[in-house]
This record gives sequence, structure tokens and C-alpha cells, in this order.
Amino acid sequence: MTPDDLVSRLLYRDGLMLVVDKPAGLPVHRGPKGGENLEDHFDALRFGLPRAPALAHRLDRDTSGCLVLGRHRKALERLGKLFHDGRIKKTYWAIVEGAPSEEGGHIDMALGRLDSTRGWWMRPDPLGLPAQTDWRVLGRARDAQGNDLAFLELRPQTGRTHQLRVHCQAMGWPMLGDPVYGHGKREGAPPLHLHAREIDIPMRENKERIVVRAPAPAHMREALALCGWRAEAE
Repeated sequence: MTPDDLVSRLLYRDGLMLVVDKPAGLPVHRGPKGGENLEDHFDALRFGLPRAPALAHRLDRDTSGCLVLGRHRKALERLGKLFHDGRIKKTYWAIVEGAPSEEGGHIDMALGRLDSTRGWWMRPDPLGLPAQTDWRVLGRARDAQGNDLAFLELRPQTGRTHQLRVHCQAMGWPMLGDPVYGHGKREGAPPLHLHAREIDIPMRENKERIVVRAPAPAHMREALALCGWRAEAE
């Protein structure tokens, strides 16, 4: 990733915020072990303002798609409140291993930390924090080995860590390539197939909501096409 690469991934820009198409495999900020991260290049997104934009929320390292940045303090405060109050609508695409028995539904499953040694790894926990996800099947297929795949649209109603990944795994259909909750550690496994497809933000009162979509990432296109998605429908 270079600063020019990041500028080329800009999906939306106004005086308050930016939305960039985050690539899979790159963390949004520097972790305890250091290493390359998206935040290192935010200075390229100042566009004349005295300070670089800042993260309004987070996406996992291996998740691609819509990432929102606030361009100054007041914008970040506004975005923070909207995220906290659940007024920002998020839509994800995922390829899962397995065949959901229904065409859609609602998952209401509280989540808690797995244990103190596993960092942010999560698990279903009746005593944990509430977590809800709406889902529907957009396509189905079988891979070359005859394994069931499903193309899901996921709409989280809460914002718990790893919520979508844990909910899908607990339902019996882990995400393709998930190294934590699925089979992504096996030899030859693909990257995580989870993409922040759309973000819908009521940034200004009494104004139209801002809706931004990120194109399907390259690493998911083969499985998406297998499940019936067509690139020309982007």
C-alpha cells in the first residue's frame, strides 16, 4: 500500500467525512507488534485540511470494504454518536461454508470473550453482550470438491467484535477462509470472504442519507460468481 494506492481507493468525500475501500489483509491501525497499517497513509487524505482524517470505526484486518473516516473533531464526534446509537446501517457480503436451511432470518445471540489469553476472540455467551444480525441468502453453489457454499447478505444490528464471524460459525456455516472461527488455517485455504459492501449514514439532520458501496474485492469474485453473482451487476 502506498499513499497513492489509498487515494485511488477513495469511495466518497465531502467536508465532513471520507469512505475508503479497505483492502483485505491490512490492519487499519498499528498493533502492538507494529507493521504496515492503513492509518500510516492517512496524511495523503487531508485534501487541504491541516490534519489527517481519523478512523470513525474499525474493520478487522482480513475484512475488506467500506471504512469511514472523520475529517475533523466535530465530524468524528458526530460519527461516533451515530455509530454508538446504531443509526448507521451496515451491509456485509460473505461466502460461508455450508447450506443454511432457510433463505433468511434473524440471529439473536449474545457474545463474550473466549478467554483472557485469546485477545479479541469471541464466543456465544448467554451472559455476554447482546448481539443481533439479520441475514439472507443471495446465492448458493457447490465448490469443486462438492462442498456447499452460500452467498449471504448480513446486516448487523449491533457492533460486537467479530460478531458476524461468530454468528455464522455458531449457525453451522463458518465463513470461507476464516482462520479463527472456520477452516482458514488449513493448507491452501483462501483469505477470509467477508466484505463491508455498503454503509448508510444519516450525517446531516433533515438531509438525504449518504449511501456508499464498495465493489466486490478480487479475492471473493470467484466464489461470488460460483454463487450466481455477476460483475456487471455492480
